[in-house]
Amino acid sequence: MMTYILQTRLMRWLRPAAFSTLCASLLYSATTFAAPLVLASKNFTEQHILSAITVQYLATKGIEVTPKTDLASTIIRTAMLNKQVDMAWEYTGTSLIVYNQIKEPMSAEKAYQTVKTLDGKKGIVWLEPAEMNNTYAFAMQRVRAEKENIQTLSQLVERLNQMQQGDKKHLWMIGFDPEFVNRSDGLAPMQQKYGLTLERPQIRQMDPGLVYNAIRDGFVDAGLIYTTDGRVKGFDLQVLEDDKGYFPSYAVTPTVRADVLEKTPGLAEALNTLSRLLNNDVISTLNAKVDIEHQSAERVATQFLQDNGLL
Repeated sequence: MMTYILQTRLMRWLRPAAFSTLCASLLYSATTFAAPLVLASKNFTEQHILSAITVQYLATKGIEVTPKTDLASTIIRTAMLNKQVDMAWEYTGTSLIVYNQIKEPMSAEKAYQTVKTLDGKKGIVWLEPAEMNNTYAFAMQRVRAEKENIQTLSQLVERLNQMQQGDKKHLWMIGFDPEFVNRSDGLAPMQQKYGLTLERPQIRQMDPGLVYNAIRDGFVDAGLIYTTDGRVKGFDLQVLEDDKGYFPSYAVTPTVRADVLEKTPGLAEALNTLSRLLNNDVISTLNAKVDIEHQSAERVATQFLQDNGLL
């Protein structure tokens, strides 16, 4: 009742245009000074960039965001379920395999629809997926791959298996991160899928970030990489086609708690706007600016938003 009386008096004192301006200003202030949303991100370059882009762009919409960086996937998931985190850029394969324990091979679209349905029941909304897939792949030096006529993982496996029948003093070395080697859905089932035979000395385990340098410098002949890493382009590596479809889709997608979306008008559309601008080429270029040119994630994010007319 008091609100109605106040509104009526304001309308008498102010012209209609001025009254509308005042209401819009009050609404904007209410949005601006609401409790900041918490955005969680993981501990690698791509996630740092996505976090910085999101924080800066949402600020232009009057949505304040507090970033929480360098968190493990399982910690982010638990925090979202416990309402300690409001949103995160998540990967379909991570939710499918790690959170929902589904290891059935499926298409990128089916993976997205599956996690969207399963996580939706838990109050987590999957918005529009970006056209980028940060999945595993094998890579070689581009000049080496062209010289050896190897474009697919099957062709690499064929060459490796041929060597097993010949002079074993010159077996190729393959770089892996330790997690993939030891995971139940990692190296062993991949070898079975592709019929790959490897001697133990051929498996060179190292930090994931060092695999790229090892391929570039010839320390290993091929290695396991992430498809959107900036060093793929920066080091001129050839990503080999996973022609038997072993690796699952890891399409990055903004995920938000359902209750947060309901109370934050414009949030879904803002995040979808960003998602529509991302693809493998775009994100790998941004990653390279950080990993190779040593620019900060914040600077790269600002330039990205300016280039797309969002700042």
